[in-house]
Amino acid sequence: MHRLYENQDISVFWNSDRCRHARRCVTGCPRVFDFARKPWIDLSKDDTQNIWKAIKECPSGALDIVYNHEIIVEMDQDNHRSIALDKDQIIGECDFTEDDDSITIYHTETNREYGGKGIAKRLVYKILEYADRACKKVNSTCSYATKVLEEQ
Repeated sequence: MHRLYENQDISVFWNSDRCRHARRCVTGCPRVFDFARKPWIDLSKDDTQNIWKAIKECPSGALDIVYNHEIIVEMDQDNHRSIALDKDQIIGECDFTEDDDSITIYHTETNREYGGKGIAKRLVYKILEYADRACKKVNSTCSYATKVLEEQ
């Protein structure tokens, strides 16, 4: 399962398949990471610096974090894509096809001047989360999305 937790400043990626329950996140930032709560990650419970530090202690790499740089990522289901927006301008997208059982990601791209900010990963994770919630398998013919999927 893949989940994306976001607030205005940061995006936190969680890949449950990689999680080894070392609990360093929970001990490092217990107000944010609480297994008894649904959802178990609540970014409003502490400041960014403490969350960042706790995530960087994750030994399995199940948790990752990036700054949002004021970029919003959202699903555009009507057009079978996730999009990244800088104000009202689309600066990135991740496109997919969908059938009854699966989703296939075939293209991920961000404008060159926005590279290196984790936006492409946010775009892919938005689709992975959508697929998880719809109980659909994810395939990829996109080299970048395949790389993200292989991080498991």
